[in-house]
Amino acid sequence: MDYNTQREKLILPEYGRYIHNMVQDAKKIPDKEARTRQIKAIINAMSMLNPHLREVNDYQHKLWDHVYIIADYELDVDAPFPPPVREVFVTKPHAIGAEREPVRIMHYGRNIQNMVMAIASKPEGEERDAMTMALASYMRKQYLIWNKDTVSDNTIFNDIRSLSNGTLTVPEGAKMSEIQGEFRQPNTQRAPQRQSQWHKNKKKKRSPSNGQ
Repeated sequence: MDYNTQREKLILPEYGRYIHNMVQDAKKIPDKEARTRQIKAIINAMSMLNPHLREVNDYQHKLWDHVYIIADYELDVDAPFPPPVREVFVTKPHAIGAEREPVRIMHYGRNIQNMVMAIASKPEGEERDAMTMALASYMRKQYLIWNKDTVSDNTIFNDIRSLSNGTLTVPEGAKMSEIQGEFRQPNTQRAPQRQSQWHKNKKKKRSPSNGQ
């Protein structure tokens, strides 16, 4: 029995084995003019077998390229288009290495991971602490989008430490409940929001002694 798996592999399977055999037979025609006529007839058959190609701009050029490819680029005919170059079709593109660091915690995404590293690069101080707490509040919201259950403060704080390779930590004694709503958009009809309890406690710790 003659099975397709035992035959030569087709270069462009969408045209079938008959077209491939016809092209190989046309290559053996000694007269160039007769060979060109045969290839044109084969191209007409290819167009009928794949009518969707007619919707492509310059589909005749594409069919001629396909004939050259089926002939393994060894076809001497009077073609209306220049023959394709083998290297253009067989040369593999240069591999592009993955330069970006992989996302460590998927439900936060790359943007939050980049934000953590950006905040970690800033000098220590109140500004960095405030940015860290604002980011923690945002991360909690993102966490709850993907995980409908509740999440503890320690989980968010540990994620910040993990994403920053241990270089960024939440201020000691901070609580997520103290900053909820602190970073919302301001409403002109409401009175200015008070400072969070966390900021008040931080200022009390740094206030000088009153002499008692």
